[in-house]
Amino acid sequence: MAATTELVDFDEVIAKFDPAMGLEIHVELNTNTKMFCGCPTAFGAEPNTQVCPTCLGLPGAMPVVNRKAVESAIRIGLALNCEIAEWCRFARKNYFYPDMPKNFQTSQYDEPIAFDGYLDVDVEGETFRVEIERAHMEEDTGKSTHVGGSDGRIHGADYSLVDYNRAGIPLIEIVTRPILGTGDKAPLVAKAYVSAIRDLIVALGVSDARMDQGSIRADVNLSLAPKGSGGLGTRSETKNVNSLRSVERAVRYEMGRHAGILLAGGSVLQETRHFHENDGTTSSGREKSDAEDYRYFPEPDLVPVAPSREWVTELRATLPENPAAKRVRLQKEWGFSDLEMRDTIGAGALELIEETVAAGAAPQAARKWWLSELTRRANDTGVELAEVGVTPVQVAGVQALVDTGRINDKLARQVFDGLIAGEGTPEEIVAARGLEIVSDDGALSAAVDKAIEANPDVADKIRDGKVAAAGALIGAVMKEMRGQADAGRVRELILEKLA
Repeated sequence: MAATTELVDFDEVIAKFDPAMGLEIHVELNTNTKMFCGCPTAFGAEPNTQVCPTCLGLPGAMPVVNRKAVESAIRIGLALNCEIAEWCRFARKNYFYPDMPKNFQTSQYDEPIAFDGYLDVDVEGETFRVEIERAHMEEDTGKSTHVGGSDGRIHGADYSLVDYNRAGIPLIEIVTRPILGTGDKAPLVAKAYVSAIRDLIVALGVSDARMDQGSIRADVNLSLAPKGSGGLGTRSETKNVNSLRSVERAVRYEMGRHAGILLAGGSVLQETRHFHENDGTTSSGREKSDAEDYRYFPEPDLVPVAPSREWVTELRATLPENPAAKRVRLQKEWGFSDLEMRDTIGAGALELIEETVAAGAAPQAARKWWLSELTRRANDTGVELAEVGVTPVQVAGVQALVDTGRINDKLARQVFDGLIAGEGTPEEIVAARGLEIVSDDGALSAAVDKAIEANPDVADKIRDGKVAAAGALIGAVMKEMRGQADAGRVRELILEKLA
């Protein structure tokens, strides 16, 4: 029935139903080795080259817990205002999948390392508290590639390939309690929450949180209940949504789909669903299993994890400033408007500007370069802003040359060309390319005389008191001197000569 259900308009959904959401975020940790073995975790290696008997689930192989992964899990839990368990253990989650070589996943079930937390998110001036049920440790699965089908899925494929490099990489799964009371802001709250988690993970330094590479991904659970009923409907779970925009779109689509089924007198099937980036729709995956279907039982090959209170206290002291609070502080310190701050965050330039300011540049100058010139170059070359080939220290160095009058903004762009080409420091590039502004009165005076002679009508206007006309002569001088004239001194000389 779901396949033929017509979507209900979003406003009608909100008028007739109350949405409830649950978000599960999987974070791939940036440890050097896997969760239970010594295999490397580098992204992009040749298939099945980062495997061993343990992560392949071969008989007799024994796992050992990665201490760094446990440390990262505790820090994540603390940052999410969670309680940290004094004693917890791993469990076997049993299910057959081709990308699970052991036929079970080593995870945590009823004894997670972190539990009972929360994270506040702001959406359009309103604060929503998202309660965290738990954050638990587990291992990632391998990666299946289905070849020959039209949509990359197993249906219609000619054959499938499995890469086990990812199998066993440490994961932290962060699970919310039902998120209620969001109304028409439900899609935006979901997006804001995933964004806040990603920011927090990056600030902690425990993952690169690249959604495009799958190192952080979200499962979106959604249900609808009749308006004002106070109940919960049957949920669907949209798996592995891999962008912030897609999280918002998945919630919005599922709300319309659920409403269409319910208003037509049908029942929502509890199932997993796939999200399609091309059109923002979802499609059925498989009927959702309940916990008892996985036959959880304690992992017999691993000892319990019992972090000491002293260790937890030490790790609490390593937590960074909360990203949301940091943004508020920086906006105030830098004097940015709400729009300027929003654009800065949207461009992924906040940390870059912060480092540039720390290196000596004024905040507005740092923002100007990162959000205009360098963002343009990043877009032209299809790379992330941080990978454009210029560092915050170099940007501050370029601005210092502008501040001291040695170059202007136009010449600075040529300095950035040199930096990206690897020609040295800003100082060295200015010297090698001969970019320094000419302020010698002799050279400037000769150029001014030439401009006046070539533009007698403009000169007459200036003599008649129309000072604004000087801009045309300044432009002529700047062109003559390839943009390296001191524009302020050129103006002074023009007005002196035509007084």
